[in-house]
Amino acid sequence: MERGGRRVSRGMLPLLALHAVNEYYRLERKPPVTAGLLVANTLIYLRPGVLDQVLPSLDEVWFNPHLILKHRDLKRFFLSAFYHIGESHLVYNMMSLLWKGIQLETSMGSVEFASMTLALVGMSQGITLLLARALLLFFDYERAYYHEHAVGFSGVLFAMKVILNSQSENYTYVHGLIVPARHAAWAELILIQMFVPGVSFLGHLGGILAGILYLRLKSIYSGPDPLTTIIRSLTGIVSWPLKIVRSLFHFRHRRFSGRGAVGGSRSGRSVSGVWRCSACTFDNSEWLNECEMCGTGRDGDGLLSVRHSNEARDLSLEELRRRRIERFGR
Repeated sequence: MERGGRRVSRGMLPLLALHAVNEYYRLERKPPVTAGLLVANTLIYLRPGVLDQVLPSLDEVWFNPHLILKHRDLKRFFLSAFYHIGESHLVYNMMSLLWKGIQLETSMGSVEFASMTLALVGMSQGITLLLARALLLFFDYERAYYHEHAVGFSGVLFAMKVILNSQSENYTYVHGLIVPARHAAWAELILIQMFVPGVSFLGHLGGILAGILYLRLKSIYSGPDPLTTIIRSLTGIVSWPLKIVRSLFHFRHRRFSGRGAVGGSRSGRSVSGVWRCSACTFDNSEWLNECEMCGTGRDGDGLLSVRHSNEARDLSLEELRRRRIERFGR
């Protein structure tokens, strides 16, 4: 979180977009929830077109413990985590989210990651609110935290950092210092508070405590996560029309290699514009007279010639691959 201040000049968002595209391009599986969070935070900051009329202004969503408790303002409680006061604030948080989100979502799955993120938003905001109230009641510490205005996703990011490093035995760099990875969030909390002006210490501390609480609850409660169950059900409902469309077109799932598919019947006859090689089970176009994979020929009616078939059966898988590379130059 970051307290109120001026917006900085634009110019960093293209770098964020380039970095995100580069990271996702390298990934075999693209984590959708992390991408959605990046886009949502960026759109809320930019407020393009009709969103400028629909979204509440920054003044309406500041996380302020006094106003939240006085007016029971859930809008401030939940939405403040997705607002940022400047481009550097947004880009720094989104770069951190990109790194943490990809690792967590890849390891735990998109549904559970979405559930965890929602839980961490509520828990980090709630703990921050309780800490501010406790400081007021027990220490009469009012001005610095109870009336503080803060926004930003960094509280959730601190919680994610705790969860990501909870089982790590390695060491990591935190602003130039080498610390145990499982204590990195605490080191970053102190260093940021010392050297970065205008940050919310209580918001970051609330995020760390939320991460610890989440891990503790997960270790105690072994049953299905209610949020995960709800999200999985909603995902099933949304994907239901797509499943119907796919069933109407009778999509078949086969293992593809090159321009054909491998597996299934070894009849060698032509089916739906393809013929299957009985030597290597590769599906070839009906326009080909030789198997694209192993070079085995076929007769005019789609049957394999015996000589080529016996020769191909004696070939090893590695030899088939070598012949394919020599045949097509790839």
